[in-house]
Amino acid sequence: MTLQQLKYAIAVADCKSINQAAKKFFLTQPALSGSLRELEEEIGITLFERTNRGVCITAEGSDFLSYARQLTEQYDLMEDRFVRKKPKEKFGVSTQHYTFAVKAFMDLIRSYGMEKYEFSISETRTADVIEDVRNFKSEIGILYLDEFNKEVLVKLLRESNLIYEQLFACRVYVYLSAQHPLAKKKKITFEELKEYPCLSFDQGKNNSFYFSEEVLSTYEYDRMIKVNDRGTMLNMMIGLEGYTLCSGIICEDLNGMKYRAVPLEDDEVMNIVCIRRAGTSLSPIGKKYLEHLKEYENEVM
Repeated sequence: MTLQQLKYAIAVADCKSINQAAKKFFLTQPALSGSLRELEEEIGITLFERTNRGVCITAEGSDFLSYARQLTEQYDLMEDRFVRKKPKEKFGVSTQHYTFAVKAFMDLIRSYGMEKYEFSISETRTADVIEDVRNFKSEIGILYLDEFNKEVLVKLLRESNLIYEQLFACRVYVYLSAQHPLAKKKKITFEELKEYPCLSFDQGKNNSFYFSEEVLSTYEYDRMIKVNDRGTMLNMMIGLEGYTLCSGIICEDLNGMKYRAVPLEDDEVMNIVCIRRAGTSLSPIGKKYLEHLKEYENEVM
């Protein structure tokens, strides 16, 4: 039984004539009749009753052809998706919770459009960023390295056949609500932060200091709240006067004017890096995304 034989049988049922169906396929009537006879012999049922007026579909034939129609329709859909119409190229990014990474992704979509590409971005835990790139879910991952976590994370990248490239370096900032009592200061010390809750992204089973998204993760914070998403963190900055430590890059067109980044009085440096699979070249759209990211180097305060 072949797909073509099914199409022949469906055409005969629709035309109610072997002769008319044969013309649709540019076949002779004997050729089409022979193909139908082979199909009937293979499946063990009679599809059509031949009469002087043409053909009539049998009860068994009607049941069989209902399945045949479903099969041929699914084949046509698959052919449209993968043969006739070229599937869209995919581009994905996985990142720690950085607004600038999302903003650069949006800028990329605006410049490329969505006609040829299927885009995906995932703000997620550190280990998941690495896993997504390793498993080809994302072409690029965005995270930070510093003197504390670098040895552990670079070893993990190497074991995962991944490499990294530095995008830019920045000092550490305190990110908090614009209404926070410390928001108008020129610099903030850890001593001044003691009475306020520090907000940190939960890293799940990999909740060690090395996988933290926030610098200075080994510092003994008096008040600490773990959260799973950026929306909750921003709400707690307003509702509980919480804060987090970040790169200092603010995207006001996304987060509005409700938040401030104030320099932390500390010498720590964050290195924002992109990770990708070793031995591969970035796609043109991947290179363009990195160009958008590197534009934020000029905004590092």
